Amino acid sequence: MRFTSFLKGAGLTIKSMKLEIDIHPAQAEILSVLIFNPNPRFSDLNQTGLGSDHFAFHLKRLQDVGLVEKTNQQTYRLTAIGKEFANRLDTDEKVIERQAKLGVLLVITRPHNGQTQYLVQQRLKQPFYGYHGFMTGKIRWGEQVLDTAKRELAEETGLTGRLRLAGVYHKTDYSPAGDILEDKYFYVVLVTAVKGDLKEAFQGGKNFWMTTEQINGLEVVFEGMGEAIAMTERDKMSFIERRFTYTESEY
Repeated sequence: MRFTSFLKGAGLTIKSMKLEIDIHPAQAEILSVLIFNPNPRFSDLNQTGLGSDHFAFHLKRLQDVGLVEKTNQQTYRLTAIGKEFANRLDTDEKVIERQAKLGVLLVITRPHNGQTQYLVQQRLKQPFYGYHGFMTGKIRWGEQVLDTAKRELAEETGLTGRLRLAGVYHKTDYSPAGDILEDKYFYVVLVTAVKGDLKEAFQGGKNFWMTTEQINGLEVVFEGMGEAIAMTERDKMSFIERRFTYTESEY
């Protein structure tokens, strides 16, 4: 069963453009009890103050979607998937906590006519349609960082290369009103000794080789490209944390 299918089945909703997951308070209370009590009976589990029929409805919904199971001893417990899901629950507020996204940011280089060129992508999908920046990609569940970098490099550029983890860049984007638009941790990977035929275009973007002078001349560009380059030029791993503000038209 895919994770999104339990979200729909468990009465979870997705709020507006912020994609904040909400869960019914009664179901959150059940999960909260099961976090601290691994094998309660029905009467011990019902700490919501609801009537038995109403409470049983919410408990059955959690069973139906695979988060909770009934044992042969007539007690209840979290399934393996339920444990992972409940681990995201704020047990005080009874809501699913939002967390930053994890991804890779590839600084891909090559020597050309005595200069260093960097592979820059123009993003042709929302959000940030039209922006230029370094290639990024989401880390899949269970995937190792450099495996993500190799996969994204092959899929979006057709290239291979030598990879080195250079650091971590935490980037948070805000609206002028102070609302968080995106919160991402990027593992910055330097790619050198590239081989293969470059894909100049792919679904969602275009690739260009550029010098730092050409990058500095771009008008629509993601903040922090210079800092990412600097990270790859250091001998040791480094960490950078930055906040940026984008207007609605920019985002």
